[in-house]
Amino acid sequence: QVQLVESGGGLVQAGASLRLSCAASGRTISNYGMGWFRQAPGREREFVAAIARSSGSTNYADPVKGRFSISRDNAKNTMYLQMNSLKPEDTAVYYCAAHSRIYASNYVEIRGLAYDYWGQGTQVTVSS
Repeated sequence: QVQLVESGGGLVQAGASLRLSCAASGRTISNYGMGWFRQAPGREREFVAAIARSSGSTNYADPVKGRFSISRDNAKNTMYLQMNSLKPEDTAVYYCAAHSRIYASNYVEIRGLAYDYWGQGTQVTVSS
């Protein structure tokens, strides 16, 4: 199994940037497709971004396209989410997740139910 720990959250003003990290242990993340999800108070968890296991293909939710960037460093066993031009509506707990499903190389999983492993989350708060 893989264990995931998020970091990098915080309180920032609108327009600022943050970089979230997801450090993995137990197994190498090169074995997994990886993703970021978020949950705001009173709302369901939603997909943010994901990256395929081997091809590096990515997918983003429409609200974050052009502002967020997902990446992975297999050598460091860490995934990142660079968040720019943050908005108050980005306020949420951000979770990283991993799945071991095997797909065509350019397929990127965006369904939360397909992910097997989850971190504890890191809070991101954007003030207006």
